[in-house]
Amino acid sequence: MQAQTWREPQGEAIANTTPAELEGVDVVEHLGGALPGDAVFRDSDGKTVKLGDYFDGKRPTLFVFAYHTCPMLCSLVLDATVKALNDVAWTVGDEFDVVSVSIDPKDTPETATRKRAQVVESYPRARGSTKGWHFLVGDEPQIKKVTEAVGFKYRYDARQKQYAHPAAIYLLTPDGHLARYLYGIQFDPGDVRLGLLEATEGRSISTTEKLILYCYHYDPQGKHYSIVAMRVMRIGGGLTVLVMGGLLAMMWAREHRKRKKSKTSADVESRESSTQAVNATGRTPALLGDAPARSRSEA
Repeated sequence: MQAQTWREPQGEAIANTTPAELEGVDVVEHLGGALPGDAVFRDSDGKTVKLGDYFDGKRPTLFVFAYHTCPMLCSLVLDATVKALNDVAWTVGDEFDVVSVSIDPKDTPETATRKRAQVVESYPRARGSTKGWHFLVGDEPQIKKVTEAVGFKYRYDARQKQYAHPAAIYLLTPDGHLARYLYGIQFDPGDVRLGLLEATEGRSISTTEKLILYCYHYDPQGKHYSIVAMRVMRIGGGLTVLVMGGLLAMMWAREHRKRKKSKTSADVESRESSTQAVNATGRTPALLGDAPARSRSEA
């Protein structure tokens, strides 16, 4: 693809090229790929852990790369993540976990503790608890194992003493496979919710959530979930048939009850008429019909 150009008033063409500091910074999606569960890190308590310890086979994981001394972008990504999660019905630590791995080998469990506290403070549902929030630090070889598995390409700018890196979060299946990439410094809560639903692979989600997931698919061009009109039409058509069928069944049942009630009322009225006739003459209707003949015989 050719680089786009723009012209200054003087007519000089200048190529729109990538700054040298950002060359090679990218995300190469490895959807369905597995993260290395044997990658070794230290958690915020200084305990040695393996990345696979956070994949329990039951709940999805929201995964993010962020180093703790990042002057801007990492904080923007983490803040945007928490902001989106505040509008997601599922709760961190209950339905899913958040795992953040620092790309800076100089970060320590102490910096991880401070960063986690800053992030969790903006999540009211935590109520002072850090349950479900995991911030990990490690050596460069272990970090590289994970970034390569994700396709997260970054570089260190020695002049500015900063890391140049993409802005994204990643949604993992319960067994640690990449289910979805979400990009930017703002994340739509609906996209995060749908991504988590997708990452569950159908485990423990409600019928309503399954219908929601059925109606949406991820648009790789727009980098977000979009509604699928044909699926909605199918569901709408199915619901229409169900509703119409239900209404027809109700109408039939009501008419059936009405006819049964009318028949019952007629029978009751007939019996009441017969009873009244017997009470008035002391004879049955058949005997009353014979009265004239008996009168002539007696005469």
